[in-house]
Amino acid sequence: MRRVLICGATGFIGRNLAERFAADPRYVVTGVHHRRPPFDCANLSWVKADLTSGEDVNRVLDGQDVVLQAAATTSGVRTTVTRPSDQIVANAVMNSYIFAAALEKQIRHVVFPSCTIMLESSERPQTEDDYDPRVDPLPVYEGAAHTKLYIERMGAFYAKRGGVKFTMLRHSNVYGPYDKYDLQRSHVFGATITKVLSATDGRVHVWGTGEEKRDLLHVDDLVDAFAAAIERQQEPYGLYNIGCGQAVSVRDLVAKVITASRRSLETVYDESKPTVKTSVSLDCRKAERELGWRSKIALADGIDRTIAWWRENRPAG
Repeated sequence: MRRVLICGATGFIGRNLAERFAADPRYVVTGVHHRRPPFDCANLSWVKADLTSGEDVNRVLDGQDVVLQAAATTSGVRTTVTRPSDQIVANAVMNSYIFAAALEKQIRHVVFPSCTIMLESSERPQTEDDYDPRVDPLPVYEGAAHTKLYIERMGAFYAKRGGVKFTMLRHSNVYGPYDKYDLQRSHVFGATITKVLSATDGRVHVWGTGEEKRDLLHVDDLVDAFAAAIERQQEPYGLYNIGCGQAVSVRDLVAKVITASRRSLETVYDESKPTVKTSVSLDCRKAERELGWRSKIALADGIDRTIAWWRENRPAG
């Protein structure tokens, strides 16, 4: 059995990884928690660590075979605009420590969820090779984008040193259980779910014009990509797009969530609020070819699943 360490196991992606891998008898799973308390989950043990501490990183990586690095400082567009350094410092430090320790300890495999924040707008699905370093990311995302690119390149650098596989999953906008649903920190999908299901005045208030488009991926599909990388990646380094391959506008998303909620609501767009008018979708044929992965959960199904989960768990809004 392989020993798997899940960093950030109390977060959105991390918790979904922890529940899935702990249920698989092929793995012995340990979750890392820091500020949030651990949760009860069969076959999952816990260790507390501050992953911005090199000493803590070295301690928790001892004896592990696989590291799923889902720990991150994340935020919605509000914080990205007002405090951009929040997504830069801690993320650069913790991943630098984790990648270096993985090489030193000869961990078999490290898998990191990157994102599409560095990609420019395009009306066609983009491949892994379409990123152009000569084009600056959008100003609102520039700091976070360069941090993600640094982490991706460090994965490639350490993979060349030998002995450790590194996988960078450049995923699209992820949604589903345990996402952020409070309106101070949530991304567009989580915010839309909360606004629709919590509306008390018959209206859904949306930031911006709703014209921006996102490739929306259910978290279960992303977890499948982690598993596929562990089982099937052959090369020392892999960078893979992980998405649904279709851009959906915020306007369409809001309409679909309202319909699925069976509520009668009016949509109001506040154009005074921040909005980033881009269209991003991913060409994922490389992941299908090399990992046997493709997304399975259609958006309508994913919306229904998320609404059901939200109503059962009532996350704070």
